[in-house]
Amino acid sequence: MSVERDQRVAAEAVYWLSAAVIRYTSQPRQLSLTGLATLATLERRGAQRVSELAGVQGVAQPSMTVLVGSLEQAGLVSRRPDPSDGRAVLVSLTAQGEQFLATRRRAAAERLSELVGKLPVADAEALAAAVPALLRLRELQEEAMEAATTSNRSK
Repeated sequence: MSVERDQRVAAEAVYWLSAAVIRYTSQPRQLSLTGLATLATLERRGAQRVSELAGVQGVAQPSMTVLVGSLEQAGLVSRRPDPSDGRAVLVSLTAQGEQFLATRRRAAAERLSELVGKLPVADAEALAAAVPALLRLRELQEEAMEAATTSNRSK
């Protein structure tokens, strides 16, 4: 196999695994994937305007306004006036929202741990050896998301 093909196969494997884990830990689904991503954005970046959240998630501002309303009703986020612009609001993750994300991540990690436990020792060792690369992929994805958001703000 060529290096390019190996990279594509590895990328597809990571994608399908992450999609499967998201689906498995989302049953019954309490929030949409956009809702989950919005909570994670607030956790990572702190308070954001609705327009900024819409840009990060790639949805229209009215759609994000509706989503934020649902998240607020569920007690996962709160809104407060933006001190720099009284017409705007800042959306923040609540303690309940932080707990929700932590619980969900634990469930996903436990599910993955169960699956890793079913692997042959050599495969589990190979996976453990890949952890630094997987963490770096996460960093690269977060950097790409930040760059895209910054680019959208400047347009």
